[in-house]
Amino acid sequence: MKQATASTVLTARPSYTRLALILGTLAAFGPFSIDMYLPALPTIAAEFGVTTAAIQQTLSVFFIGLAIGQLFYGPISDRVGRRAPLLFGCGLYTVASIGCALAPSAGGLMVLRFLQALGGAVGMVIGRSVVRDCFEEREAARMFSLLMLVMGVAPITAPLLGGQVLIVLGWRAIFFFLAAFGLFCLLMVWFGLEESLPTGRRTREGLGYALRAYGGLLTDRRYMGFALAGGLASAAMFAYISGSAFVFIELNNVPPDRFGFFFGANAFGLIAASQLNRWLLRRFTAAQLLSAALSVTAGAALLLFVVTLLNIGGFPLFVALLFITIGSTGMVGPNAMALALAPYGRKAGSASAVLGATQFAVGALAGALVGLLANGTALPMVGVIALCGAGAWMLLHFLTHPARTTRSATGP
Repeated sequence: MKQATASTVLTARPSYTRLALILGTLAAFGPFSIDMYLPALPTIAAEFGVTTAAIQQTLSVFFIGLAIGQLFYGPISDRVGRRAPLLFGCGLYTVASIGCALAPSAGGLMVLRFLQALGGAVGMVIGRSVVRDCFEEREAARMFSLLMLVMGVAPITAPLLGGQVLIVLGWRAIFFFLAAFGLFCLLMVWFGLEESLPTGRRTREGLGYALRAYGGLLTDRRYMGFALAGGLASAAMFAYISGSAFVFIELNNVPPDRFGFFFGANAFGLIAASQLNRWLLRRFTAAQLLSAALSVTAGAALLLFVVTLLNIGGFPLFVALLFITIGSTGMVGPNAMALALAPYGRKAGSASAVLGATQFAVGALAGALVGLLANGTALPMVGVIALCGAGAWMLLHFLTHPARTTRSATGP
């Protein structure tokens, strides 16, 4: 891979590939923490004497923690730099993961999952900020696509690994593994990641500035169009994550140790789409690719809902349409992030925080909705996926249309 040109580099950084490996691993906090314990949800529910729908709420709590955590770390990293918050968050994640492994009840697990998410959020929000520190729009979109390749290893390997750990060592060992992953990330940041935000580019204002920055972002129609479109596309994936264990394992009798193969196939589709995006960015703009990808996501999601409602095609068609729907989000995410962050060079941390918080807040709502609508069929999961896909397409075209938007952001 070619080194980025000097015109795209904003500050000193490690090599292109090394940076992608580090930031991709940090961004994998979320996928690893979510996907690895999915095969264990029925087992955890049985041990604590609660329903599967109830234990699914630990997913929604985790999403909420990720959203709140990103709002916390974003402006702080704009003020003190990127490394210190990363080290703190990795440490919190490690300790909370050990707590999850020792949780005495479903309620205790829920609280500790929230704390785990508060720690893990740091890798996502600051990873995006580091990319914005170093790259302009088109190169940022290419880097985000490369990050999806690295972090995409998590949803492929995590359910497979989680299923095997569950069978051999039990569900608590899954969280001990996550604690080891958190410790690895802490050491990786300590020894491998240099500061990307020079002192001269840091903000010196306090809480009031952060609140004003958030207010400006929330009232920027163009920014919120990209944030909500990307967030709803991600929410479609979160709805799938929340309901997939029930749909595959309990409805379709897929063994827990085989569940990871189905889950990994969809993750592979997401990775493939993100890498196709890197190639297509040589010929098309990020905005063009985002619009096309969301058209595929919305169309496939609506068709998936119809065939599920009418019971057409059986399990093979269901799996194929799910693959297209989830896979296409791999092209949505990188472009939505790059377009949203492009105008916000001096507020990259805050802009990244709102972007991530939107993604996981909507994701938490989607995941909770799947659990609340549970009726013993796949329709709640599929219905929420279709709603999110169609909503993402509509919001993108309504909020980011040139005739309707004015850019309120300050330049880089």
